[in-house]
Amino acid sequence: MFTPPQHALTALALVTLLAACSKPAEVAAPAVAAPAAPRAPVAAAAPADHAESGIAWKQASSDADVDAAFAQAKAETKPVFVYWGAKWCPPCNQVKATLFNRQDFIERSRAFVPVYVDGDSPGAQKLGARFKVSGYPTMLLFNQQGVEMTRLPGEVEAERYTQVLTLGMNALRPVKEVLVQALSDPKKAGAAGLTPNDWRLLAFYSWDTDQQQLVPKAGVPALLKQLADACPADQTEIATRLRLKALAAVDDKAPARPDPAAQATLLTVLADAPGARAHMDVLSNYATDITRALSAKGTPQRTELLAAFDTALKRFEADESLSRSDRMTALIAQVDLATIDAPKTEGAKAAKPKLPEALLTDIRAQTARADREITDGYERQAVITAAAYLLERAGLGAESDTLLKANLAKSHSPYYLMSELASNAKARGDKTEALRWHEQAFDTSEGPATRLQWGASYVSALVEMAPQDDARIEKAAAQLLTEAARQPDAFYERSGRSLQRVGAKLQGWNKGGAHAATLKRLQAQLDGVCGALDANDPKRANCAALLKPAPKQTA
Repeated sequence: MFTPPQHALTALALVTLLAACSKPAEVAAPAVAAPAAPRAPVAAAAPADHAESGIAWKQASSDADVDAAFAQAKAETKPVFVYWGAKWCPPCNQVKATLFNRQDFIERSRAFVPVYVDGDSPGAQKLGARFKVSGYPTMLLFNQQGVEMTRLPGEVEAERYTQVLTLGMNALRPVKEVLVQALSDPKKAGAAGLTPNDWRLLAFYSWDTDQQQLVPKAGVPALLKQLADACPADQTEIATRLRLKALAAVDDKAPARPDPAAQATLLTVLADAPGARAHMDVLSNYATDITRALSAKGTPQRTELLAAFDTALKRFEADESLSRSDRMTALIAQVDLATIDAPKTEGAKAAKPKLPEALLTDIRAQTARADREITDGYERQAVITAAAYLLERAGLGAESDTLLKANLAKSHSPYYLMSELASNAKARGDKTEALRWHEQAFDTSEGPATRLQWGASYVSALVEMAPQDDARIEKAAAQLLTEAARQPDAFYERSGRSLQRVGAKLQGWNKGGAHAATLKRLQAQLDGVCGALDANDPKRANCAALLKPAPKQTA
């Protein structure tokens, strides 16, 4: 499934919408004059609540709630499934539209205790620290003793997800122990007692949401390659997935490392329709990452990979057995690969690379079809946001705006769409319109953690695009501090990072004391917020340091 902020969102507005990495694509879209938007569009009725989905979710917002769920699991001899998500996030909505409503998943849920942690519930960000989760969605599986068994990949197809879930529920030991054994003697790991299911547990672990529980982020590519090399000869599909994930995890700023053997394997997979279909989630979501990892710009290897990927992605796009989100992701990947070697440009005068007319026609047809046919509110939030991103990425910014505005009243979280509108406006150089959409997105955002996140985006945008407007910047920052003072977990996890981004932005803005009076007033307000925290709160120091430059390091 496509996860816009995790994959390649455009510009500042959406950089902070998820805790995973963003790859801004700052290229100009056709300039259009956006009509005035209503201050608060009337949203369509929200989709059915979790409680009505057929799954007996335990809503958790405190340690007591979680402890009660684990006590129930122990009494009933069941594992615990924890889903950490948010109302607005597109991939969360995709999971609801394609997984949580499936009868086989609902039936399977009766064999575990399902716990839902809404990131905007009171105390949820403290639970995020307990579970060591950050990005939405993250899905964890614990045994009845409270030991984390595995993290489940939300990007795989629903049918495969259920299989991986069952695999985790049947696992006799946590993935951490399996990994230790696999690495104990890399050359003989297959003969060291690991079963085929152990290898599948490693291959389908959610390395993207690991949060450095098993390995530091920088070490993921080497670790996955090491596991692939150690994988038994009869586990070809598992070894291939590990190699693809290793390539996908390579830092996109790292120089290409051509590997003839790895490229040959990849080309074989891409040419084999069933084989490529089995790894569709990795190939679509990370097409550009894999291509950059294996080939340099202008080389024959790059040309060969681009052609092979294009053929496979077109198959995915045409595959009606895939979800609309997966097919949209394949189309986005085609655009990303078509522009992979284009110069990085920014600003209203920057021209986007010209795409083939056939591809533009396809993009228009598929986005219009999705808008016309989708009836489920969850799916609409997931797919339309991706479609709007796709249109802008393809140089069709005016059409992206039109799609977003037409869906404001249909979305249960229209502020997410407003952030995309802000991003589009910034890309075409319309700072006034960009800031208007940012402000409206913040004004209409809902939920304590979400409001801090959207407010942080608004303050950041103001500092970047209207640094001379002290009054507006101070008003927005003061509003954030006022809201933070009302929240018991404002300095934890996502909320804490939102506030830290604001602090860093304001400190940079005040470099040289240019806005000292404003910072002094905000600091006074912040002192009151920090003073109200419990003296033993471990995040009190974070609060105190928010607007103060880090001390200089001495030799």
